[in-house]
Amino acid sequence: MKIDKASVNPARSLYYGLFSKLFVFSQSEDRFDKVTEVLGVLIENPIDDASRDACVELKFFIENQGVQALSDEYDLIFNVPSGETVRTTASYYDEGFESGKKLVEVKNFLAKTKIRRDEKHYKESEDSIGFLVTFMHELIELIIKGESEYENLQHCLFKEVLNEFLDEFVQNLYENKKAVAYKEVAILLNSFLEFERLYFEVSKPKAKLKQKRVQEEESCGFIADVEAQRRAKNRIERSADALVQSCSLENDDDFVDAVDDETEV
Repeated sequence: MKIDKASVNPARSLYYGLFSKLFVFSQSEDRFDKVTEVLGVLIENPIDDASRDACVELKFFIENQGVQALSDEYDLIFNVPSGETVRTTASYYDEGFESGKKLVEVKNFLAKTKIRRDEKHYKESEDSIGFLVTFMHELIELIIKGESEYENLQHCLFKEVLNEFLDEFVQNLYENKKAVAYKEVAILLNSFLEFERLYFEVSKPKAKLKQKRVQEEESCGFIADVEAQRRAKNRIERSADALVQSCSLENDDDFVDAVDDETEV
């Protein structure tokens, strides 16, 4: 049975909006505004057991240690100029350096839309994880509003860019020594990545021969097997309607900081 894509798009938008909050660098005081509310919704409507547990732990972390602790951890993982820093761009994972072919690909995709990067508030490159998940969030929102011409573009963006590097990004984030709350983010992103592969009907890419690159058969300890993927698909299909009914945040234009009324990211 194929996924009813229209019914799960609001849930997909919610996930991508959450990841935008968690991966886009910002100095705004309301940077993580409404994150705990979204996590509460996802706890009630999880993709799988691993994602539910990750949401519970992440929500507990924020409520008990505060958003400043989450922001500090983000900086330790992504902004410290050392070998421990987790790289965030598709170009780096593809070629080993920044501003490579993947950046050009994303800019070409972007040029085919009315979405533009808000350069005043968003300083990272277009092929960074934060921009990519925000871009996907915006594409899904446009599709929900009836602009079906973006369906193929979102498929290409996922298949040719996100799908190619997210496994390694997730593992690097999960294994980073500074990751506590963001270890839970890695688990949540991993579960969602498996669902997105089912949604787009694309396979996990074969591992490239790079140092420390994870082989296709290896696991971080939480990578789903075929049966888990099947259950994930069935579960998100069942929970999609509940997400639409229970979450008023999907249409909140302020939820994703990097997006404004001019559809800039």
